[in-house]
Amino acid sequence: MARFAFDHVHLRSPDPDATAAWFVEHLTAEQKGRNEGPTSLRVTLDLGGVDVFIDRVPPTTPGCPPAPFLGIEHLAVTVKGIDAVIEEMRSKGVRVVMEPNDVRPGTRIAFIEGPENVRVELLERS
Repeated sequence: MARFAFDHVHLRSPDPDATAAWFVEHLTAEQKGRNEGPTSLRVTLDLGGVDVFIDRVPPTTPGCPPAPFLGIEHLAVTVKGIDAVIEEMRSKGVRVVMEPNDVRPGTRIAFIEGPENVRVELLERS
């Protein structure tokens, strides 16, 4: 049987530079590359060891419906000190979709909203 390994997450944005800047500022992603052609733009990030490709699309491209919906609904990243992280993000204007809460013993989560309504789960395991 074939063996698979995770390669990347692909996002679409009318402004890949602004979307990438949000991920760099709020989720400590690192920009790995930027490739621009006559009609294209892709910014590549490293988000905790996962490549994130952000490609430019026209502003008229439909966005995601409000969650929940079928398909990939959110990204999840691990953090330490989730309550302080949420307060820091809130102070920077990040929209908190779900306040930190314990979903089971030793697991605390919260949700924020990123560019283009991308939901990001912050996850703390103890």
